[in-house]
Amino acid sequence: MEKISLLKTFFGHDGFRTGQEAMVDAILSGRDVLGVMPTGAGKSVCYQLPALMLPGITLVVSPLISLMKDQVGSLLQSGVPAAYINSSLSQEEYFDVVDRARHGTYKLLYVAPERLLTDGFLNLAKDMRISLLAVDEAHCVSQWGQDFRPSYLQIPEFIRQLDKRPVLGAFTATATRQVKEDIARLLLLEDPLQITTGFDRPNLFFRVEKPKNKSAWLLSFLEERPGESGIVYCSTRKLVEAVSQQLNMRGIPAARYHAGLPDDERIRNQEDFVNDTARVMVATNAFGMGIDKSNVSFVVHYNMPKDIESYYQEAGRAGRDGAGAQCVLLFAPGDVTTAKFLILNSQDNESLTEEEQELIRRRDLQRLGQMTAYCRTHLCLRAHLMRYFGEECPSECGNCGSCTSGLESRDITVEAQKILSAVARAERKYRRGVGVNSIILMLSGSRERRVSQLGLDKLPTYGIMKDVDRRLIRDYMDFLIQEDYLRTEGDEYPVVRLTGSAKGVLSGGEQVMYFYRKEKEAGKAPAASIQTGGPLFEELRALRRQLAQEAKIPPYMIFSNAALEDMARRRPRSMGEFLKVSGVGEVKAEKYGGTFLRKLREWEEKEQEGQTA
Repeated sequence: MEKISLLKTFFGHDGFRTGQEAMVDAILSGRDVLGVMPTGAGKSVCYQLPALMLPGITLVVSPLISLMKDQVGSLLQSGVPAAYINSSLSQEEYFDVVDRARHGTYKLLYVAPERLLTDGFLNLAKDMRISLLAVDEAHCVSQWGQDFRPSYLQIPEFIRQLDKRPVLGAFTATATRQVKEDIARLLLLEDPLQITTGFDRPNLFFRVEKPKNKSAWLLSFLEERPGESGIVYCSTRKLVEAVSQQLNMRGIPAARYHAGLPDDERIRNQEDFVNDTARVMVATNAFGMGIDKSNVSFVVHYNMPKDIESYYQEAGRAGRDGAGAQCVLLFAPGDVTTAKFLILNSQDNESLTEEEQELIRRRDLQRLGQMTAYCRTHLCLRAHLMRYFGEECPSECGNCGSCTSGLESRDITVEAQKILSAVARAERKYRRGVGVNSIILMLSGSRERRVSQLGLDKLPTYGIMKDVDRRLIRDYMDFLIQEDYLRTEGDEYPVVRLTGSAKGVLSGGEQVMYFYRKEKEAGKAPAASIQTGGPLFEELRALRRQLAQEAKIPPYMIFSNAALEDMARRRPRSMGEFLKVSGVGEVKAEKYGGTFLRKLREWEEKEQEGQTA
């Protein structure tokens, strides 16, 4: 069968998205590929479609059990024979999968990298005809990636053990230039077709909030979205416990997820979230890559992550089905301290030398600086993210918290002179320098012990901004750092210093204009970014939930939110029209088409009755 026909039959799409067809064609011609595509852009189709067209089996290396289960479950719903081998299988199930794999039952077999070099799996691999080896979440092979897993380094050795080298495909959503180079080098890709389709996700609305009370802000945000499902990421297990408990006490069904929970509870909580029993998942980054749920309408980061790669990957859990979604980061200066503590106290990786460990720590602190800059910028948030990944983009996107809130300006020359003068005097007193927080305490006239211990209360600049809110002084200092009047140096205990640009301001010859964004109401998103599917969409969603409960599968495996929205717009009356709905393939149409068409007919009849009445 021709590739476009297969694409429609099994995946419900009439055509390829950017980059997909080139990668599919390269794999089918026997060429290795390296694909960097944003979450929701269709990476999996790039190896799942060739798997249907190539002889034998496609082996997919995937890092997490939950991710394998989601991918295989979705494939089976679409009519594609697939399975996985991991520790969640009973001995009987394991032998059944192995036997079926040997007999060529499956087109795709998912496996964890840790299993590749075991005797049992190597024996199975040599009995199968492996045409394609697809490496999912390929950034895990790089020690410069945010999810480095040493087990990924076993992949080349596994390939060497095979009688015939298969075509290799490596796929990831987040990779800087360094990480892409590492993937190609460490996986020994041969002249790969490299395609980076761009990191932008236009359906995601990014914003940073600095609420005085994060808990109250989150409750307000969730209460405005009673029908939406989403994730709240917290930096510590303790916070996960506190936030999830608070949400449940307020009647918001929330599950929790962190590494300290028993395995059975983590699995149960994830299933509750995936099946829409719990509409909010409160989690640490342990939730990570293991979620393939398409109808996530928002991701809120209760704390700032340690790096932009992690943030973009976690925020990217939202809007996988292409529907509009919110990605909100709640920022407080204390988040920087917490993130720095986690970096400096992270467990050493025994496979790395002391020098490599130290280099990684330094890299992590640099990444933290980029993440902090994202939280403090008044410029376009999407542009900040795209440029971090090396992608050119307009300076304003028109669809993020910065771009939609309106830019205002204020002359802060006097305030800037006070701050720069304070830093200059502190530098003269202490050649090693003084930290930002100490400068803020001095300017505000704080009576804290460390101010007097450092003798900062004896300087002429002590208390000269006592009538200014400390948070605003912090914003001014962040702005002066961003505009290169100040700079910070040092990793573990950074200090602040003047730059050459400060002289013009201190002498009175240069004006400083402070640009800031208008304040927004707590919790409120721009009206255009809040999804309103309408009453027919809600009816279709209720039907999907009922069918999912009967089949004991997650609702999104039947149809995505985007497919239901398209269905509500098109209102198909026949099976032919139903097949034109985006995301509806022949297999799913045969399974569910009659039921949804009946619901649509009932809806039209009700509408007509209402009009005649």
